[in-house]
Amino acid sequence: MNTEHVVIRCLGRCKPFDWLMVFALVTAGFTVHAATSPANVLEKGRQIYQEGVLSSGKPLVGMRLDKVKVEGAQAACVSCHYHSGMGSVEGNLQIQPISARFLFGEDKALAVMDVRGDKRFNVTHPPYTDESLATTLRTGINNNGVELNVLMPHFDLNKEDMAALTAYLRQLSNQWSPGVTADKIQFATVIAPGVEPERSKAVLDILEHTIAQKNANTVPRKQVGRRRHMVSSAEMVLGTERRWELHVWELQGHPDTWQKQLDKYYREQPVFAIISGISNTTWQPVQSFCEHQHVPCWFPSVDLPPDNAGHYSVYFSKGVAVEAGVLAKYLHSKTDRPHRVIQVYRDDYVGNHVAKDFTNALLGSGIKVETRILHDNKQQELLKELQGLAANDVVMFWLRPADLASLKDIAQPLKATSYFSAELMGGERGPIPESWKSTARLVYPYELPEQRRENLELFYAWFMRNKTLLVDEPVQAETFFAVEFLSKTISEMLDNLYGDYLLERARNMIGSEEVVMAEEIARERGKQGIPVTAGSNKRESTTIYPHLSLGNGQSFASKGAYIVRLNDGGKLVAESEWIVP
Repeated sequence: MNTEHVVIRCLGRCKPFDWLMVFALVTAGFTVHAATSPANVLEKGRQIYQEGVLSSGKPLVGMRLDKVKVEGAQAACVSCHYHSGMGSVEGNLQIQPISARFLFGEDKALAVMDVRGDKRFNVTHPPYTDESLATTLRTGINNNGVELNVLMPHFDLNKEDMAALTAYLRQLSNQWSPGVTADKIQFATVIAPGVEPERSKAVLDILEHTIAQKNANTVPRKQVGRRRHMVSSAEMVLGTERRWELHVWELQGHPDTWQKQLDKYYREQPVFAIISGISNTTWQPVQSFCEHQHVPCWFPSVDLPPDNAGHYSVYFSKGVAVEAGVLAKYLHSKTDRPHRVIQVYRDDYVGNHVAKDFTNALLGSGIKVETRILHDNKQQELLKELQGLAANDVVMFWLRPADLASLKDIAQPLKATSYFSAELMGGERGPIPESWKSTARLVYPYELPEQRRENLELFYAWFMRNKTLLVDEPVQAETFFAVEFLSKTISEMLDNLYGDYLLERARNMIGSEEVVMAEEIARERGKQGIPVTAGSNKRESTTIYPHLSLGNGQSFASKGAYIVRLNDGGKLVAESEWIVP
């Protein structure tokens, strides 16, 4: 028996009988320990809810009403009700909330369940007690006397496990996340060091302007008035709209120090989520902070997100990593695949990582990969070396605009086909040397320009109204979408402002909401007599990307890229279909 956990405190003097009794308890195996402490009970409940593991260590076992047996992670509550307990929508099936307010609350708690056109609220019921909840989980009959959905398992839990699960459910999403009050929501955006001032200013201008415009039209709770921006009818009736406050968290120094800086910012002002943000280097410390503090990281503009995005972060794409995978797949599929690929990059965080990703992606293809590092004051040496490439070679430039501009003095076009990262050079507006354009190709993770102009109609209209300069279209379009989509998502959440639920709602909404918004824009164009161009009937996006989607647990909304070239008129032409590596 382990007696390290036995703690005996005598108030005053212990009598000899007391010590004899303690000795008897210990030798008899009665150990006083922390197994029944509230924290341990909640941890056992969490394991049942999230992992499908009982207090005994055995897997949770459930039986659905259609006699299908589920166990372990498949039986865990989180698989259907999600981390927040706020439920989900699967096709026509609405999985009801089971968090504290919805199970045990005396007041009627409301959630909008269906993210499609015919939106419905959750089904309400009398408050559960510990006993009635145990009965429902055992029998599959709720406290209205109605049989649960056939997909809902029923469980024969022992007293200890039922108590642990009930304790966990009683605290699940029972109060707003940090940064939320009855009238305000606090947000932050993160600006990493090394970002060009004009790009960071472009991000901040959009965030500050759009939030200021939203706040100028936000009606105080429980009041109805005129507003120029749309809110859901439920949000209007229930008075759940809040003002937003934005805090700019500017980081300094080495990335190893960023998390401490973020922790300090967060102690001074907790926030509900980090919205947008920008970095030319790593984003890992920011993501680690968000995972540790359970703060949603909402669509930042970063060239290379962490490989493992975690639970609390959502990104537009994998950035240059997806470009590396797309180009490798494209080259490998060609019948006249190149003999050799030379990749040119600067010796920095993004350059080193994407060069490694690209090399790994080409393993087993039979294509030889060589690397060349661009150093300051040695551009001419590099250019001279590249002049010796053969026509069946390929050169891939992982370079930003400033580095590309430094290569403009090349004497004649390369014989080899040149590929460029649209992510790093800011799209087709990047300074590709004129003499390279006839053989240049771009790895292009965005929608093609003609369709994109329609998709970004709201974005361009906002820019014209606010007389804003277009500095970096991809980054500015990303920032605009991030704040607009956040506004729509929070509107649908009503008063259920929990960080986990924000991310769950986003993953559930993003694909269908994009299609709905695109259709609304197309209808409005028709009403105004604006001609519908080819492809408009297939619009699925209001972003710079062709289509965004996030499944449960996914973090990267756009999954691929095109290979494009510039024709004689300087117009982008697709050389490939949309490629997903």
